Amino acid sequence: MDNNSVASTTPVYTLSVTADLSGIPVHSIRQYIDKGLMIPYKKKSSRNLFSHVDILRLKYIHKLLEKDGLNIAGIRSLLALIPCWAIRQCPNEERVKCQAYSSETDPCWEASEKGTLCKNTNCRECEVYRSVENYPDLKSFFKTIIL
Repeated sequence: MDNNSVASTTPVYTLSVTADLSGIPVHSIRQYIDKGLMIPYKKKSSRNLFSHVDILRLKYIHKLLEKDGLNIAGIRSLLALIPCWAIRQCPNEERVKCQAYSSETDPCWEASEKGTLCKNTNCRECEVYRSVENYPDLKSFFKTIIL
């Protein structure tokens, strides 16, 4: 990476710029944050900043809502199906203690009780949360895990 490029996870966009770049209204982005579909970077001033990966995630959420006909609860359940424990290779004894392993409706980044592998991890940087960066949909993501 050269000095002029920014990492895809670096939070550089304000809420209004993110809305413009993603084509998603500000109030919808706020709703996605409130419902746990997004994890914005919070500045000390409590303002949210967003990265390129966040914009991809917004576009994916919008597709699920508008084109695929899911509601927010359906999207949460769909994201909860991502087997983070397999991706992060958590041992079985850790899985049973982790809410992400047992919850059917909460994505792993929303889990209140996490295994030791994830306890001190920034979920914004995790490969599970960032899956939208490399895969256009969850099915293609699952295919790489299974195959």
